[in-house]
Amino acid sequence: MLETMKQPWPWYVAGILIGLIVPALLILGNKHFGLSANFRHACAACFPSNINFFKYEWKKEVWNFFFVLGIFGGAILAATLLQNPDPIVVHPDLSKDLAAFGINDRSGILPKELFSFESLFSVRGLIMLIGGGFLVGFGSRYAGGCTSGHAIMGLSNLQWPSLVATITFMVGGFIMANWILPFILAL
Repeated sequence: MLETMKQPWPWYVAGILIGLIVPALLILGNKHFGLSANFRHACAACFPSNINFFKYEWKKEVWNFFFVLGIFGGAILAATLLQNPDPIVVHPDLSKDLAAFGINDRSGILPKELFSFESLFSVRGLIMLIGGGFLVGFGSRYAGGCTSGHAIMGLSNLQWPSLVATITFMVGGFIMANWILPFILAL
């Protein structure tokens, strides 16, 4: 079984498992799936103040902290028990495109030319890691939730704002991957 777990799974298996989380959360406690709200819960728990945004019953959302801990625990288990020693398989056309930008490292999930402390202090690294992190945090707060909250939970509840947010996420991802990222990688 461990060997089966180490192999890539078809997309539809993961899709079904993620999809089953939504009804399970609703049935087990009328809870909503999403991760970006955890930062708000953590701030409300750790830094109580007179800011209206943090004045709410955050203790009702403590289960979310266990959810995040489960993600970290699962990542540690996957990295230690389910690690695949084979190199990451990348489509030859993508490998050629990345090589044109000087990205040749296939030793891990993330190429070291982009995701390392050395690259952090380059213009490309600052834009991608610091700027991108800021935009993801700002965007999820501005949209009232993250991709998991809107695209998984919101769409399953037929919420119009979640449909708009999900379409915006997809369009933004397309623009970033096809037009902006090649410009940043060329720096």
